[in-house]
Amino acid sequence: MENELFEKIKVSKAYMTLALPVVLGMVVSLIYNMVDTFFIARTGNTALIAGVSLGTPIFTLMIALGDIFGVGGSSVISRLFGKKEYEDGRRISVFCFYAAIAVGIAVSIILLAAKQPILGLLGCDETTWQYAGDYYQWIALGAPFIILQLTPNNLLRTEGFAKASMIGTMLGAVVNIILDPIFIYTLGMGAAGAAIATVIGNICGDIFYVIFMIKKCRYLSVDFRKLKMTGAEVLAVLAIGIPASVTNFMQSIGVTLTNRFLQLYGTDKVAAMGIALKIIMISVLVMVGFAFGGQPLVGYNYGAKNKKRLSETIRFAFLLEVLTGAGMAVVLGAAAPLLVGLFLKEADVIAVAQQILRVQLIGMPFVGIVLASTCIFQAIGNGAGAMILSAGRQGVIFAIVIFCASKLAGFSGVIASQPVSDFLTASVAVMILLQWKKKEFAK
Repeated sequence: MENELFEKIKVSKAYMTLALPVVLGMVVSLIYNMVDTFFIARTGNTALIAGVSLGTPIFTLMIALGDIFGVGGSSVISRLFGKKEYEDGRRISVFCFYAAIAVGIAVSIILLAAKQPILGLLGCDETTWQYAGDYYQWIALGAPFIILQLTPNNLLRTEGFAKASMIGTMLGAVVNIILDPIFIYTLGMGAAGAAIATVIGNICGDIFYVIFMIKKCRYLSVDFRKLKMTGAEVLAVLAIGIPASVTNFMQSIGVTLTNRFLQLYGTDKVAAMGIALKIIMISVLVMVGFAFGGQPLVGYNYGAKNKKRLSETIRFAFLLEVLTGAGMAVVLGAAAPLLVGLFLKEADVIAVAQQILRVQLIGMPFVGIVLASTCIFQAIGNGAGAMILSAGRQGVIFAIVIFCASKLAGFSGVIASQPVSDFLTASVAVMILLQWKKKEFAK
């Protein structure tokens, strides 16, 4: 294991060594998302675009469940590696791998059995039902493969294998990009084709990760014979994994809530929001990459009780996140006409999507604060702090804001709800972090 990277190399260099491959992997995933949306949008079918947007929270839910064992496991393992307890880290990696598979199978069964009521909850109507249902069906079938990929993707970075983590992500995304036009256009499968390409891409990523872990990892493992866990160890994984999962689960709720409120103003508004959110993902995924990329460095030095290096890492993480958020907001805001025009043809829908995009981008620096704080809490094992932030930005705080804002300002209130929620959640994050730091560094 590259202890020098975690213990000796300058913090900024060590952080970027771990984070940049994650960011690059996120960018490739982003390109896939954009290409996927591009192919769907170029059908010129607004109902199809809206249908896929309505089904997207199901995919996000699966990412959330994968984070339980990916983020939760990597947090515990990083701290154990910091204490030089490598064999315990190995056992936990095995548990996380097989737990992700088991949860994926269970989720697939539940989603397929409850398809009709879930589509209703997502806000599907007679216009979008068929398209959303086609997308939903195949994503549900692929749940085990989608959920599994998040586990080795996160765990590999605890051994310093950030590049391998990136390659697995890129492999899945590239396969997806290649298959999209084949399934959507050549085979004429539309929304179903986009979902099938996504599932196959995830399967390819899973295969790469399993082979890499077997051949290259010194401490991580997929050997079923080492599946031995105590109740306390399982709880330690869940204490961080569940708040991490809640973050993405709340994203699903946030998108669903937004879509339900926007339906009052027409399907074109839902479609415009779907495109705007895809573009915003450019900023969010880059920021997520920087935040999660440095998480093993935080966890390792916390476990090693190296407070000086820990403090330096935290400061660098915040500076990087806030500057990235502000920079991305400016660039994407300026490029809004060009970016939106890539996906939409109708002038009125393009105008609405640009408006939504620029309003949503206002909150990006605050998103940076929330992401940095959340990842720090996850890395140090502070489940309570992580849970509060995870349930806030697109969950409890967002729900309160959107209900109030929609009553006060109608459509404008709905699209402004997210940046307002970002600011409020960032304020809570700073207060919690300052309180923890005062207590921790007083020891």
